[in-house]
Amino acid sequence: MKSQTTMTQRPMRWLAALAAATALVACGGGGGGGGDTGAAPGTLRVAITDAPSCGYDSIFVTVEKVRVHQSPNAGDAESGWSDLTLSPPRRMDLLSLTNGVLEELGSMPLAAGHYSQVRLVLAENSSTAAFANAAQVTGGALVDLKTPSAQQSGLKLQAHFNIASGQLADMVLDFDACKSVVKAGNSGQYILKPVVTVVPRLTTAIQGYVSTSLTAGATTVSAQQNGVIVRSTAPDTSGKFSIPYLDPGSYTLVVTSDGRSTAVVTSIPVATLTGVTTVNGTATAIAPPVSAMAAVTGAVAATTASGSGTTTVPVTDASVRALQGLAGGPAIQVAAQGVDSVLGTYSLRLPVGAPVKAAYATSAALAFTADTAAAGKYTLETQAPGRATLSKPADISSGSAATVNFSY
Repeated sequence: MKSQTTMTQRPMRWLAALAAATALVACGGGGGGGGDTGAAPGTLRVAITDAPSCGYDSIFVTVEKVRVHQSPNAGDAESGWSDLTLSPPRRMDLLSLTNGVLEELGSMPLAAGHYSQVRLVLAENSSTAAFANAAQVTGGALVDLKTPSAQQSGLKLQAHFNIASGQLADMVLDFDACKSVVKAGNSGQYILKPVVTVVPRLTTAIQGYVSTSLTAGATTVSAQQNGVIVRSTAPDTSGKFSIPYLDPGSYTLVVTSDGRSTAVVTSIPVATLTGVTTVNGTATAIAPPVSAMAAVTGAVAATTASGSGTTTVPVTDASVRALQGLAGGPAIQVAAQGVDSVLGTYSLRLPVGAPVKAAYATSAALAFTADTAAAGKYTLETQAPGRATLSKPADISSGSAATVNFSY
């Protein structure tokens, strides 16, 4: 049965929880080797959440199991794996798991020790499990998602966590659906290339409100550091947003919405003792100015020597993001997209209007000012596994579309 909880309902707990291991039975899980076998076991509890998606009404995935191992290099057939098996496999709509909502996957006993590898195993689409993994483009029909990298041995995730004897450790698998679903050329098919990070279930969060006049389904609120999105969400129907599970530190809040300029709130503190940092209330909901939008399109390709000539092929595992530098800092990420899995192409829709910026204050309303010098000016950056990061400028300040191609 589907079980969803919010961050405020289920705060992080590191406490004696040997009895909680019985929850494993309900989830069909199984333990394995590894860890300190001379000490009493601890318990690992696993949940899944999602960042907002772009251009989809639903994205379904079906989880079969979560596997953990102490070695970061252990192969799927090696001993020492511990498995949390979901029986039957759990199908969920990732787009319902935003604003701190979690899908609880269950818990399992683990030998005390340090663990360095997590694998997420998804079910395959089949005649008996149609649309196990599927996406519905906004206004379109539900289509199967091909999952070449997330079947059989599972998707390998970077993770480092400790299991203490007699203690409960909470883990959240943070799915980024927007980056995980990419088109496959003109075939009408879509590929699921899961982008998932492993985070502890901390009690920290940034929360506040954006105007309900913003476009529903096309508004994202993200917590960023140095131009990198740490975590993001979509506001609910009341405009409320909550970005949970943040490490202590200072964050930049970035609000993007179709047909609006980008709104930025700087220097938001997050601390374990404070827990939730509230940016504003309903009376001061963030309402970025209306803005024209323009597209930046292009392709990522690689050219190699071939006999007496050269061969150019698409780089199909690349991603492209649009950064915008603000006066006095910081740089922010406004949009990002994985390239087409066949053609290597991308298309980002960006605001032409000037971004607005305000400094966080505990005792005053946010006072936004326009950064006119940054209006319509972006830096496009592409990354691909095993390749250097490339960047190029993109100027849409005139309101016209721009083309930016990358070549390795």
